[in-house]
Amino acid sequence: MKIRITLIIITAFLICSCSDDFLERESKSQLSEENVWNSASDAQMGINGVYAVLKSRTLYGGNFSGSSGLPTYDNFTDNSFNQYKYHGAGHYVEGNVDPSTSLFDSFWTNNYKGIARANTALKEIGEMSAELISDEIKKELEGQAYFLRALFNFNLAVYYIDAPLVTDILTLETSNVAKNTQAELFAQVETDLLMAVEYLSTPQMLDNALFGYATKGSAYALLARTALFQNKYEAAAGYAKQVIDLDFYGLYSDYETLFSELSDAEQSNEIVFSVRFLSGESSLSTESFSSTFTGKPRVMEQPMKNVVEDYYCTDGLPIKGNSLYNKKKPKENRDPRLISSVYFKGDLFLVSPKRVNFKGNTKTKYGKKKYTKKNSDIKNNQGGQDFYVIRYADVLLMRAEALIESGETGQEIYDLINLVRKRVSMPKIEDVEGTGLSKDQLREIVRHERRVELAFEGLRFYDLKRWGTMEEAYQRMIGDNVDGYNPLYRGGKSEAFPIPQTELDVNKNLTQNDIWK
Repeated sequence: MKIRITLIIITAFLICSCSDDFLERESKSQLSEENVWNSASDAQMGINGVYAVLKSRTLYGGNFSGSSGLPTYDNFTDNSFNQYKYHGAGHYVEGNVDPSTSLFDSFWTNNYKGIARANTALKEIGEMSAELISDEIKKELEGQAYFLRALFNFNLAVYYIDAPLVTDILTLETSNVAKNTQAELFAQVETDLLMAVEYLSTPQMLDNALFGYATKGSAYALLARTALFQNKYEAAAGYAKQVIDLDFYGLYSDYETLFSELSDAEQSNEIVFSVRFLSGESSLSTESFSSTFTGKPRVMEQPMKNVVEDYYCTDGLPIKGNSLYNKKKPKENRDPRLISSVYFKGDLFLVSPKRVNFKGNTKTKYGKKKYTKKNSDIKNNQGGQDFYVIRYADVLLMRAEALIESGETGQEIYDLINLVRKRVSMPKIEDVEGTGLSKDQLREIVRHERRVELAFEGLRFYDLKRWGTMEEAYQRMIGDNVDGYNPLYRGGKSEAFPIPQTELDVNKNLTQNDIWK
């Protein structure tokens, strides 16, 4: 039977506010809050408090005028341009940042806030007696805390490399912790996710009222992402296979409506893990990322020319030298994912309360369509679209890539990529690139597929960094020649964040990472 944690339904954490204004700034130790844990409802409320941190503007949220959360991290890459450069991404790409830049501090603080809350939940729930909470509910909630702690630590390991590993509740006396290595952070991520796999329900068993909570599928998928980043390809392939073998997930039928709040896609079986939002859930525009302007789509995320040109024609071949490509009508005969992700001049981008066409009045001449609110209410600029942290198409491509990098070139790789292409009616590999392809050829195919399938979903930085191709991406950014934009590749400083100066100032045991010294 389904796990029913009905004491507090999922909307409790959906409406829970987590504004940056309420961050406890003294130290990481102050990010934990004392709670009374006397019942199963207290325990679930505690877990909901951990989930609430995900919606902070520098993690998976944002606001109407800002663009600094993980959903917008393609701005750090060749996929999109951040016109409001002072929000962090634009200045980072141009090299105009240092450890005192506020983005690095708030991203760091929110991840540790989540870790502190997860640590508190694990301690308090773990100490609750059978009279207070059933073993079934106890394990489910502990699994949620393990998963979330793993996600926060994953963010720290990817973006800061070395950072403190905090698995206990800190006090002011014990808060001056030294940093750990990236390998140690990832090891803890893997340990926590394996615990989550053991404790969490399968997606089939979780009550529908709790959609948005992590499941075994979520944990296996994040394990695959973690292993892939570390070049542990056999492990990554195995974890992705575990997701597939749950026999629950599939691809939503319509790629374009998958990213629209006007559809039922948000709770479809393509969503492996998401951060949930409701339009108007707060009086402040601090907990959403899909809102837009009325005169043009979000100028904080403008698709760049090089990614627009990287979408193939409907015959599965690049646009260069392709008779299907018409420079004067660049939308025609193109991969449908382009039309679903990018606004071209003349496209209708607002449908209510009035209809507005995109005038091409952005610096790149393009607008971001994916995850952009389709209706605009001046009184409420929030967007209610959920953000998909992991979706099934990504899992399929992770397994395909992991198999390729493990040295395999068999039919399963073709089938996995073809399944993703089939959803948008793009031709199979066998019909375009051919059969019997080499490892290098398949690698190029899967990397291209990841770009066009996952564009503007915040994963491009993660991909470029682990592939070792960030400098090449900067050359494409420079080649796009966006007015007033001057990308500058600075080696490791273009691939990792510095430890915030505010943390170094208050913690004598913490030292800056070498590349930022």
